[in-house]
Amino acid sequence: MRELPFPEHFNPGRAGEVYRVPYQERAREAAEFRRRHAVTPASSDIRTVGLLLVDVQNTFCNPDFELFVTGRSGRGAVDDARRLSEFLYRNLGRITRIHATLDTHSAFQIFHPAFLLDERGRNPAPLTAISLEDVEAGRFRMNPQTAGALGWEGAVDLDRHLLHYCRLLSREGKYRLMVWPYHAMLGGIGHALVSAVEEAIFFHTIARESQASLELKGASPLTENYSVLRPEVLEDEEGNEIAPRNDALLEKLISYDALLVAGQAKSHCVSWTLSDLLAAIRGRNPELAKRIYLVEDCMSEVVVPGVADFTDDAERAFREFEAAGMHRVRSSEPMESWPGFPGGV
Repeated sequence: MRELPFPEHFNPGRAGEVYRVPYQERAREAAEFRRRHAVTPASSDIRTVGLLLVDVQNTFCNPDFELFVTGRSGRGAVDDARRLSEFLYRNLGRITRIHATLDTHSAFQIFHPAFLLDERGRNPAPLTAISLEDVEAGRFRMNPQTAGALGWEGAVDLDRHLLHYCRLLSREGKYRLMVWPYHAMLGGIGHALVSAVEEAIFFHTIARESQASLELKGASPLTENYSVLRPEVLEDEEGNEIAPRNDALLEKLISYDALLVAGQAKSHCVSWTLSDLLAAIRGRNPELAKRIYLVEDCMSEVVVPGVADFTDDAERAFREFEAAGMHRVRSSEPMESWPGFPGGV
């Protein structure tokens, strides 16, 4: 399938804007686009190509929102969203199905300020990193009002959970507990997909007659959920499940002849999703890693000048993914030039 032209409505300059997608109008245009360019239904694909879009939401991709992923360029996720939209339209006829994850939060969660108190009884500031040693020394503890806010009076020993949580993060080599600004709040504009990307996903859905899959993650109050495939910590101190794995999505992702991955942030939710995907692949058939294509110019790292820069962490992770067989590619390259990319789509 050849690369396709951009539809007339597409304006790459709007990648950083929030706007309403006119669905009925776009549906008519997509049906006409399908007819004019002889786009076939996704169900007829000889080789299946999945596209996993990680957290391409306003909260991460718009400079006016809470956790804009700047990368070192300072424009990071805005440019990523533009390139991603362009890639989607050009390769609309090749992509079988799109899976878009949505980070999904409320105020009282373990990584938000309201959940925690410092030694002075104040909520910690956003971008405070909390280590196991901090918790053991009593520098941070749970807000005693949290249980009541969640309707858990007497049901959970939250201070013991905090210690258990940080101990497991440390033991498993994960990032320290980070206090994030309130973000991706369910029901808010920040939770929504970036408008330009949402529009492209909807256009693909109609043109290829392939329902996009939206995957919510991160709603548990007691754990972070960087990866869409599993929470950072699976169980509490007593062995009770905190939040489930997403095994159904895992099975779907590894079933594609090629899986493309893009989204935000490269250093966090993308990297941890890929890490969990790789762990599952190694337990089954390591050759499956060669089916995965990391579209690196459609993702950026978390960089907060003077506070944190996770660029090097992301690079270390991606070198591991590459060594395992995954391919690091760019959206501007023809897909046929990607190493080992399956033909016959």
